[in-house]
Amino acid sequence: MSEPPRGHARIVYLGPASPHWEVYGDYGDQNLLEDFRARTLARLILLPRNDPQFRRNQERVNKDAERERISIEWELGYAVTAETPKSSTVE
Repeated sequence: MSEPPRGHARIVYLGPASPHWEVYGDYGDQNLLEDFRARTLARLILLPRNDPQFRRNQERVNKDAERERISIEWELGYAVTAETPKSSTVE
C-alpha cells in the first residue's frame, strides 16, 4: 500500500557563488522538513551543480527523501534530462 508524502521540499540551486543551495519546505511537519533541510544542506551547501560529487550526493538526498516520505523537487537552473531526476516521490 502506498502512503502519501509527509511533506514536500524544493531544493534550489542559487548559483556559482557559495552558498550554492537552499531548501524550502512547501508543506508538511516543520520539524521533519527542518531536519531534512539540515541533512540536505550538509551534503550540498559547498557543491556547485557541476561538481562530480554533486551527482552522488543528489542520490543520497533522493534516498533520504524517499525514506522520510518527503516529495522533493530539484530546481537546478537548467532543463532537466532523463538522467537528471527532477523530483522523487514515494510510490
